[in-house]
Amino acid sequence: MNVTLAVKQYISKMIENSGPGMKVLLMDKETTSIVSVVYTQSEILQKEVYLFERIDSQNRDNMKHLKAICFLRPTKENVENLIQELRRPKYSVYFIYFSNVISKSEIKALAEADEQEVVAEVQEFYGDFIAVNPHLFSLNLSGVARGRSWEPTLLPRTTQGLTSVLLALKKCPMIRYQLSSDMAKRLGESVKQIITKEYELFDFRKTEVPPLLLILDRSDDAITPLLNQWTYQAMVHELLGLNNNRIDLSRVPGISKELKEVVLSAENDEFYANNLYLNFGEIGTNIKNLMEDFQKKKPKEQQKLESISDMKAFVDNYPQFKKMSGTVSKHVTVVGELSRLVSERHLMEVSELEQELACQNDHSSASQNVRRLLQNPRVSEMDAVRLVMLYALRYERHSSSILPGLMEELNRKGVSERHCRMVTSMVEYGGKRVRGSDLVNPQDAVAITKQFFKGLKGVENVYTQHAPLLQETLDQLIKGRLKDSQFPYLGPSSLRDSFLEEVTLTKGAGQAERVQRAGGHPNRR
Repeated sequence: MNVTLAVKQYISKMIENSGPGMKVLLMDKETTSIVSVVYTQSEILQKEVYLFERIDSQNRDNMKHLKAICFLRPTKENVENLIQELRRPKYSVYFIYFSNVISKSEIKALAEADEQEVVAEVQEFYGDFIAVNPHLFSLNLSGVARGRSWEPTLLPRTTQGLTSVLLALKKCPMIRYQLSSDMAKRLGESVKQIITKEYELFDFRKTEVPPLLLILDRSDDAITPLLNQWTYQAMVHELLGLNNNRIDLSRVPGISKELKEVVLSAENDEFYANNLYLNFGEIGTNIKNLMEDFQKKKPKEQQKLESISDMKAFVDNYPQFKKMSGTVSKHVTVVGELSRLVSERHLMEVSELEQELACQNDHSSASQNVRRLLQNPRVSEMDAVRLVMLYALRYERHSSSILPGLMEELNRKGVSERHCRMVTSMVEYGGKRVRGSDLVNPQDAVAITKQFFKGLKGVENVYTQHAPLLQETLDQLIKGRLKDSQFPYLGPSSLRDSFLEEVTLTKGAGQAERVQRAGGHPNRR
């Protein structure tokens, strides 16, 4: 199950269907992101696509020598824009592809607008999601909830995105959901309704054991997202911000113009692909090796080009050298900035305490250490708030809780009222009252035994002690031990204890490290 490959194949098929000749790719805001994450502009250019335009742009010129490949979400706005486009076509012929199911009435409206008969093809290609990694997708949605209920406009969009993933992967799954979450249940029911309604689309070849869709709610484990992570992709996402594989480095002191925004994509960057899930210490060593390799391949300043063969060899090797030079500059800059932030914000010390709060059960030590770090002026406002959030979740009902005192420390530190209120909001969101599992004090014998032996063995790395709840949930699922009473099925199932493949959707989650840890080896997720 590779979502990146699925989207790339859809886009390649669109371009292939349009035949030879110069083309324009006409997209909307969302499909622009969907395409840019899996294909670079230079790769698309090699396929005779020479122009990229937005369907909602009012300033496009007539270019009758170009074929138009339209890749759009099936929204009312896009359909209306397309109707206006077809009434006054700017290109010679149109190949139209919607990223999800479109209604017959909208198809009819498009046909009626095509008075000049410029439409060659209309199809549904189910790439209605952002393929972040081969095994991780996002819908780039925020604010999906109102309290503990769905934002009405975003439940349909989430359903569309999830059914699009299933269609792209050619899966018609059984569905399980987290019983403690009404939002998980509603999403499961909404997906099942679409599968039932569009049963012909989901009529894939039956497998011996059907796939499974497991819908979880982030509120069941609010601790994991609060922890600093120490693998490359996760650190970039956490500390620098990773949006559609792009990093904004414009605020980095002394940054050069060409490095103000860089792209990190495992599809096109071998170093990044090989180091996605390695820890920060290993990244430093590998950067050093990359630099040394670059120095060996760097053309000597005094190198003489005395013959045609010398010149040919230089020209042949120059693009590869230039690409390697860009890779080295990019990763040295990114790792350098990560290192600066780790030092500036005392993140090693902060992370050690975060792990203590998440994994240990020593309230006296935790209280002293949290108070001590809150009084450190070099600990940032948000890091201080996250430490208090972790304390509040971990010792929510402890008889000796010092939470009021810690809130006073935040006030003395000058933390804004808005950020202080986030502590209470976090407990309301992911506290003991709303969790379906006992996150910090496991009650079943297996979990208690695991915790006991972990304490006996100690840990190799104090910064990576914590294992996310998702990891344990999937482990129980794989072994057929996930309780129906906590994760019921939607509809009947005769094969409840075994499956070949699973698609896991965690509402409110997207951190790369959490997903990687949950699946173990990245090639087996």
